[in-house]
Amino acid sequence: MPLSIRLDADSEARLTALAARTGRSKTYYVREAIRAHLDELEEIYWAEEAVKEWIAQGRPSRPAAEFWAELKLDE
Repeated sequence: MPLSIRLDADSEARLTALAARTGRSKTYYVREAIRAHLDELEEIYWAEEAVKEWIAQGRPSRPAAEFWAELKLDE
């Protein structure tokens, strides 16, 4: 599937230099970057949606620091 992206000048220069140093294409590295980070991006989106749904349902919440302190994981 063809895809067009715009990079800032610094990112494009770094990508071009990496491709030249390694003999691989810029497309190869863009594809690898997407593969490496897609799971993480999906998880972040899922977590944000879960929080929104939790709040929309009026469920109680509290600061994460309070929760972690209660679990006493740092002891």
